[in-house]
Amino acid sequence: MIKRLKRFLWLSIAIISVISISIGLMETLMAQQPSISHPLTSLTEVEISTAVSVIQREKTLSEMAAFTLIALQEPDKEEVINFTPGKAFGRKVFLVIYERSQNKTFEGIVDLRSKTLSSWKEIPSVQPAIVNSEYELATQVVKADSRWQRAMQRRGINDFDQVKISWWAPGILSEQEEATGNRLCRGLSYYKGKGWNYYGSPIEGVLATVNLNTGKVASFIDRENVPFSKENWNYDVKSLGKLLSPLKALKILQPDGRSFQIKDNEISWQGWKFRYSMHPRNGLMLYQVTHNDGENIRPVLYRASLSEMVVPYGDPKPTWSFRNAFDVGEYNLGLLANTMELGKEIPENGLLLNAVFANEQGEPYQIPGVIGIYERDNGMLWKHYEYNTQRNDVRRSRELVMKMTVAIDNYDYSINWIFHQDGTLEVQNELTGIVLTQGTAAQKQSDDDSSGRLIAKNIFGVNHQHFFNYRLDFDVDGQANSVMEMNVKALAMDEKNPLGNAIALSETSLAKETAAVRDLDMKSSREWMIVNADKKNALGTAPGYMLMPGGNSIFFPVEGSKIRQRAEFATHHIWVTKYKPTELYAGGDYPNQTQPGQGLPKYISDDESLLGEDIVLWYTMGVTHIPRSEDWPVMPVHQVGFKLVPRGFFSRNPAINLPE
Repeated sequence: MIKRLKRFLWLSIAIISVISISIGLMETLMAQQPSISHPLTSLTEVEISTAVSVIQREKTLSEMAAFTLIALQEPDKEEVINFTPGKAFGRKVFLVIYERSQNKTFEGIVDLRSKTLSSWKEIPSVQPAIVNSEYELATQVVKADSRWQRAMQRRGINDFDQVKISWWAPGILSEQEEATGNRLCRGLSYYKGKGWNYYGSPIEGVLATVNLNTGKVASFIDRENVPFSKENWNYDVKSLGKLLSPLKALKILQPDGRSFQIKDNEISWQGWKFRYSMHPRNGLMLYQVTHNDGENIRPVLYRASLSEMVVPYGDPKPTWSFRNAFDVGEYNLGLLANTMELGKEIPENGLLLNAVFANEQGEPYQIPGVIGIYERDNGMLWKHYEYNTQRNDVRRSRELVMKMTVAIDNYDYSINWIFHQDGTLEVQNELTGIVLTQGTAAQKQSDDDSSGRLIAKNIFGVNHQHFFNYRLDFDVDGQANSVMEMNVKALAMDEKNPLGNAIALSETSLAKETAAVRDLDMKSSREWMIVNADKKNALGTAPGYMLMPGGNSIFFPVEGSKIRQRAEFATHHIWVTKYKPTELYAGGDYPNQTQPGQGLPKYISDDESLLGEDIVLWYTMGVTHIPRSEDWPVMPVHQVGFKLVPRGFFSRNPAINLPE
């Protein structure tokens, strides 16, 4: 009896010790988490773990279940706008779970305060973004397939470890593939050889499609045996050999410290104030962008983010025609962001910030240095030289830049939000990385092939496009906004315009959603403005912000093409919708293997009024890339962007009173 009592006491002490240690570890972990002081504060590691544990407690998940997305469930917009520091607020997590064995997709919402599952529903007939384990599974399946092995051997490759398989979402589906509803991916093969840059050695004519639900090859193509480059295309310093003479040192210093202030996820600089977040799908996002005009803090944007992008390739061959990547929704662009370095992606005076994400097992992890913020010089801001007095008044321009970089297989992108001292907010995308190449026997450019250009011997660059759609939730001086289209035209010569030099601006209100599907027109210098008609500036007109387009293109896939139906958002430059919290993605919530007409076409189908409403402007900008030899082996940065410029928002140049 005494022995049993001693054993019981010993076990009790041990259990209490374990509980105490666990509580201590949890308290330590909690202490390491950033404070949650605002409804839009990014999710912490503890919050992600809590949400996943609630799902696992409430639902029976299989071993193959994947958490394809875990993000903050954004709170009600009015709750955020009316929030005051110290006021209690809710915290919820949005999760997408894919059961591969069942081919089913579920959405869940977890209430962190009550630690309960407040919503759970199956979303039928959709496929979420591809996850890492599926790439590994597909590679094993294909390399074990006898047809693929024979295709490699027919090309003189017997060491299959020398082949790298790059996996894509399936893109354009055949009728049979659509009918099955299976989760698919397609594999492109590259020969690695002695170098690590295998993109210069594509194994042309081979395409494997894997059914991820069954873990089997669903279809296989092996066409003509095309030669591929055997050259070493590595571009590290050692491989390049002779280098250019180094430049003399150029230092960017701020000896008195940075001019911006950062608290939690809120940043202030030169009248601007905004919050930022790193979303696993959208990447770097802005919230509650305001500007202090010296008297009032005035809202400009509630939420701004990259919504979707599509990259259609222009070669009709069966191993190429499917390639139309939706890089945001098919691959979760935010999760592909990479760590940056001071003095490289951003200058030495910058600040690097971390982000917390979750893997497909629902485990939180932190990526260091995934967001960069810095100030940079931008030449003159304004100037006038007075000849009579020889007075020279000039102010130097400075910009605040927030940046993320992301690698999506061969391509690299950076997204930059740029704040100007004159009240302008600019978006600048940078495109770089490696051209997606095609193997060819040609060593000189042929006039017969118009679908691309030879960029090196045996290496062909296929013509393609990149289209980005930005979702801009404007709140210009409040939520009662309208959208105006501005067109400029030359007036005909008459008695009022005898010299024919008159230039007139016309402003047209876009009253309904279907009327606000618009395109650029260089001939009329077309721009768009979001105004608040309930407010008047000092001159008696409505204050506004206008969208000033930069470089752009039209979407070249023709009417009736499947990619045009799937990426309808890219067929027009401007869309405007009445705000709805669930309308977030121009290409739809699940663009992977999606049906036509998703996203913006569906959002405008109810044709709601846009007059004096809370409205969202969606801007699509495109780049048409005809590859050139100078793009190889890594292409120089190409920039494309747009500006949001105040128009009647300020009573004068907001940067006029900058000190010298």
